[in-house]
Amino acid sequence: MRILGLLLGGACACAGFSAQAQTQPSQPPQPKPLAQRIGHTDEARMRALTAVHAGAGTMKFQQLLGADALSTTLIFVHRGVIAPKSGIGQHFHNQSEEMFVILEGDAQFTIDGRTSAIPGPAAVPDRMGHAHAVYNPGSTPLQWLNISVGLTKAYDNFDLGDTREGAALDPIPQFISMRLDRALLKPVVAMDGGEGTAQYRRALEPSVFSTPWSFVDHLLLPPGTSVGSASKPGMSEVYYVVAGEGEVTVAGETATIKAGDAVPVDVDQARALRATGAAPLELMVIGVAKDPAAKAAYAASLMRRPR
Repeated sequence: MRILGLLLGGACACAGFSAQAQTQPSQPPQPKPLAQRIGHTDEARMRALTAVHAGAGTMKFQQLLGADALSTTLIFVHRGVIAPKSGIGQHFHNQSEEMFVILEGDAQFTIDGRTSAIPGPAAVPDRMGHAHAVYNPGSTPLQWLNISVGLTKAYDNFDLGDTREGAALDPIPQFISMRLDRALLKPVVAMDGGEGTAQYRRALEPSVFSTPWSFVDHLLLPPGTSVGSASKPGMSEVYYVVAGEGEVTVAGETATIKAGDAVPVDVDQARALRATGAAPLELMVIGVAKDPAAKAAYAASLMRRPR
């Protein structure tokens, strides 16, 4: 308003320019460079927490990706360390769903009051409206990862005040689980036009999830191999680096990646991957559709593929 007041005392041409400038649409903010959008695990940056969702003991925690990382309903990707004899208490999410991942160590996972010990690296998805918890019964810390996807970007929870300490264990888990087991991977030659032979598995299908969350994949690239540039229509992705080093290209922009990094790939952006280290590049891939219709279309496309 001060600028407009000054222009009113000037020539008509200036007043006309001022009126024109007032009606110009504002420019959208420019996205950060890819290297700045990647989340990096850093235990020194983690903050200490106690009684998480009324759970036992302590843990350390940091946010790798927040709700602004993707245009889809990803709410967050969290990374942390669960101390011995500690955990996250049993709780509900009625508008969102999560997946707890144990990258190192063995954990007791709970879904709807049923608990089983599952050796890591392993993950347990929690469907919307079902209670879940995780507990570390051992004497060493657990390396923990959590992904949350909602119907919207709003996060909700209802705590039960149940630590699950000393819970009775089912020898066979009575809930959905997966393991990041390299022995289960299958070879894919020239994946998406890349070089060499990748190792790949679809670990969790679209039907597992109630939100636009659409899949979880496990991918391993031996040294020197790559995955070519490609995108999935209507789908965003997060690539979490479980092990190794490499390069990722998203929408033509390239950045280096290493173990503990989380890479956001938004809807319809093309991505490519390359293993650059002496050890394999191992990734867990999370797919989130832009809406339920896009998820349904993606699931239908899978049914049409030859098996």
